[in-house]
Amino acid sequence: MRFIPAPCLRGGMVCAKRIRGKNGELLLNKGARIQDSYIRRIRELGIIGIYIEDNLSEGIEFVDIITETQRSNSVNTVKSLFENVSKGVPSSRSSIQQLRKTIDEIVETIINNKDLNVNLSDLKIYDDYTYFHSVNVGVLAILIATRMKLPNNRLSEIGMAAMLHDVGKVFVNKQILNKPGKLSDEEFSEMKSHSERGFEFLRFGFPSFSQDMLRAIMEHHERIDGNGYPASKRSGQISEYARIISLVDVFDALTSDRPYRRALTPSDAIEYIMAESNKAFDPIITKFFLSCVMPYSPGTTVRLSNGWVGIVVRNNFEASLRPLVRVIRHQVAELESDNDFKPYEIDLLNDKTNLGITILGHIDR
Repeated sequence: MRFIPAPCLRGGMVCAKRIRGKNGELLLNKGARIQDSYIRRIRELGIIGIYIEDNLSEGIEFVDIITETQRSNSVNTVKSLFENVSKGVPSSRSSIQQLRKTIDEIVETIINNKDLNVNLSDLKIYDDYTYFHSVNVGVLAILIATRMKLPNNRLSEIGMAAMLHDVGKVFVNKQILNKPGKLSDEEFSEMKSHSERGFEFLRFGFPSFSQDMLRAIMEHHERIDGNGYPASKRSGQISEYARIISLVDVFDALTSDRPYRRALTPSDAIEYIMAESNKAFDPIITKFFLSCVMPYSPGTTVRLSNGWVGIVVRNNFEASLRPLVRVIRHQVAELESDNDFKPYEIDLLNDKTNLGITILGHIDR
């Protein structure tokens, strides 16, 4: 299978994975042949892209980090919680209980598959930042904490704190949240207040939340060099949960379209995280993050430095930028024209004849 962005879908392609709506409803079954009407619907719903089956990508597989049901349950529960909080509806307590149950299931899934790496295309299914961002940050935080060998009860705690890290934004003016241009000093001050507002809401509304969870909500915009907010804390002054959440919060934000900029590619976002290690981000947590997140997921079409085009087959975890690649064309222009080309695989890490070849980036075709 390989990933095809929504703008590049064509009628006749075959769906390789079930596609579900934001509420978990089945939209397209595995094996369905895609029609033009399906493509229009996919784009209308804000689905970023889908996986297809074809001869070029035969045998390329991966395992989802969490199940479809867990993802949709998490998103819907977070959405319900945030909406209830913004309206002052007291039913947010039941939403917290439901979210805790789903997070416990996610923790169990990740523990049972702890050698898995994050498939970013699977996390980035919808162009719907607010709620999917909260869930993505939760999943990434749990995965990193698992690699760090934190106890199971702490995995659930950090998952809850991560999914609720932005709950304070429901108290911020929506025009400020969605403003496409630069914020004024006054607007930025209100935006920054969301971490304290979220902390206060959860501290008074949910006494069962631990101090570590509450600190994570308060401190997720702190930076280890002291250039964060709200208290300009440094390194060891910042809780472990917050140091994990702050990193994955930035990473997921960088790889998402925002009102004021387009999303970065995963590889560019990873380079940013690496550059900010030991400045904004804890270097030890950065190391665990890099062991979890691969810049080029299996099924990603990439351009190589010699002009070749390939599909990532498998990651080499010790060198994430040098995966096993199936070469499908020697030039981008040949993608639609050369039907006689026979694909073959090269290992960018272990094939000595190919050590000079690197990946330049993604190709959205």
